[in-house]
Amino acid sequence: MNRVEIADGVYWVGAIDWNLRDFHGYLTPRGTTYNAYIIKDSVVALVDTVKAGFFDELRRRIEAITDPGIIDYVIVNHVEMDHSGSLSRVMEVASDATVVATEKGSEELQMLYDCDGWAIKTVKTGDTVSLGEKTLSFIETPMLHWPDNMVTYVAEDRLLLSNDAFGQHIASSKRYSDEYPGVLDDAAKYYANILMPFSPLIAKTLQKIGEMEIEIDVIAPSHGMIWRDPGIILDAYQGWSSGESNDTAILVYDTMWGSTEKMALAIAQGIIDAGFEVKVYHLRRSDWSEIVREILEAKIVLVGSPTINNGIFPSVGGFLTYLRGLRPKDKVGFAFGSYGWGGGAVKAIESELEKTGIKVVDSISVKFVPGADDLDACARLAWKVVDEARNFNSAISHP
Repeated sequence: MNRVEIADGVYWVGAIDWNLRDFHGYLTPRGTTYNAYIIKDSVVALVDTVKAGFFDELRRRIEAITDPGIIDYVIVNHVEMDHSGSLSRVMEVASDATVVATEKGSEELQMLYDCDGWAIKTVKTGDTVSLGEKTLSFIETPMLHWPDNMVTYVAEDRLLLSNDAFGQHIASSKRYSDEYPGVLDDAAKYYANILMPFSPLIAKTLQKIGEMEIEIDVIAPSHGMIWRDPGIILDAYQGWSSGESNDTAILVYDTMWGSTEKMALAIAQGIIDAGFEVKVYHLRRSDWSEIVREILEAKIVLVGSPTINNGIFPSVGGFLTYLRGLRPKDKVGFAFGSYGWGGGAVKAIESELEKTGIKVVDSISVKFVPGADDLDACARLAWKVVDEARNFNSAISHP
């Protein structure tokens, strides 16, 4: 098996999951990798493992570099099973190894696995482990995105082993971001669907790393491509975590007999006429995770639904539940929809948007088929939300 050396004595030994198409409801059409790293020095360390079912691939890659039985440390940056799923089998082979994790990580490992006989060393920010010429330093990053998370830094190589931070779901024979066109878009989709709820914590973590004056030449995450040009992804995370956005509206809707769709198209044209870009998504024909990726960098979120059984159409309700958990920052929007003999959907959408943290400007509801006056009202509301978005984001930029 070929050896992928990402720094002197540091090797990628992960596994490629070509067939993964769903990750907690987030569609992954390009598969993913479970990245693990061997650091070969006087003392040998394995940083993270791989998902259960991929142990044999991990073992073969390790064997191309060293005997797995002489591994001294197994660093568990994050306990989630796509990274720790092979840990028990690793410990069968490297039975004398010491597992290194945060205090929370140690607690969670013992909930997930039979750890009897394992030597577990708990670490906190600033703690180190010497491998000989190389030193591993640990930085706790709790709730990014589990309580146990940490990252591992190899000062001699200016290498940050960042686990879920800075990753992407990409299966590829390439290992580096500069070899994979479009990687930043995949990183944005990953951030939006996994890390966006933790944006305030991410901003604080980036600040903390900056204050520690850590020099970083390479960022090696646990999914996807490795960054040999870390400034690109660090700048992107700075923007995403601070809520930076562009002059775009994301309009999502579903329709039963076409009335809500007519409203959606009138609103979309109003957004265009007001000077913003708009992207329109029918919720039964679109990938929710792709929509959320677009919402990450947009100023406006617009949601439309017909009323069914006095409530929201099922596809719209499901999407709003998904979006509420992700809590996008600094957005404005409104609700719209049509109804027959009884309404209800628009008010329910307003409530969901407010729970999500989106500032609701107004709403519009039409009985049965919208006429010319109704469509004009939709366009006027589009102008209103664009004005609000400009003022809202200006106030955020200049408090």
